[in-house]
Amino acid sequence: MEILPQIINGGCHSDKRGTICFLNDFDMSAVKRFYIIKHPSLEVKRGWRAHKIEQRWFYVFKGIFRISTIKIDNWTNPSETLEKTIFELKDIQNQVLYVPAGYATCLQALSPDSEVVVFADYGLGNAKLDDYLFPVTHFS
Repeated sequence: MEILPQIINGGCHSDKRGTICFLNDFDMSAVKRFYIIKHPSLEVKRGWRAHKIEQRWFYVFKGIFRISTIKIDNWTNPSETLEKTIFELKDIQNQVLYVPAGYATCLQALSPDSEVVVFADYGLGNAKLDDYLFPVTHFS
C-alpha cells in the first residue's frame, strides 16, 4: 500500500485563561531533528528537494506556505511531467503536512515573514547521503 502525503489536523481550546493549540495526532517518536525555514520574499520558491528514505513533516507556525509534493519516478532523471499535489498551510489552521520518503517538495511563502518548521526522521549525517535537489523549473 502506497503512503501518500497527508494533512494531520490539530485543534485549539479557548477559555478565560487563554488558548491552547495542540497536534495530538502528530506522533513525533520518529523525529530526530528539526529546522526552521524563513522566506525572504513571496517570489522565492525553495525546491525541488527530495529524499529516498527520509520522511518529513511541515508545520507552519507563522504565515502561509504553499507546499507542493511530487512522487519521484527516477532518481537520476525524473520525468518533468509528474503530477503535483499542492497543499496550503496556514498558521491559524494548526496542521502538519506529512511527506513520506520518495517525494520531492517545493515551498513558497504566501504571506510576508512566513516561517515553517521541518521535522525529519534522520540525523544530519544521513541527510547529506539522501539529498536530491532538482531545479525549481524542472517540473512544469
